[in-house]
Amino acid sequence: MIGLLPIDPHWAWLILAGLLFIAEIMVPGIFLIWIGMAALVTGLATLALGIPEPLQFALFAMLAIAAVFAGRRWFALNPIESSDPLLNDRAARLVGETVTVVEAIAGGEGRVRVGDGVWPAKGADAPLGARLRVIGIDRGLLRVEPL
Repeated sequence: MIGLLPIDPHWAWLILAGLLFIAEIMVPGIFLIWIGMAALVTGLATLALGIPEPLQFALFAMLAIAAVFAGRRWFALNPIESSDPLLNDRAARLVGETVTVVEAIAGGEGRVRVGDGVWPAKGADAPLGARLRVIGIDRGLLRVEPL
């Protein structure tokens, strides 16, 4: 038995593995799955070999570290392809959009309306109400040019 738990150690590891797998499904982060795998292997090794508790914890710690590093390496070598790679890059999604000047661009800087928001912009001087095209992003500023 582990500490105060009234169950055999291998069951404690297997239950922990199951709980970690469920937690990964409920809160996906591609992290708990690897620690769950370490708990599963520790539980199976404890069942098969009857290893003592201190070695169980050492085995779990080593397996968890190795599994996390292996998982990170696998995901680095096999990135997940997205159907919309700019999904979380709001500024990059604006390239090519037509915008309206809401604060005249003078001296190379002004503000433009994009949808329901207003963004700082830089480019050639343009009067209030002019329509421009976004050609790039430079440190949070939209680079714009006349249509």
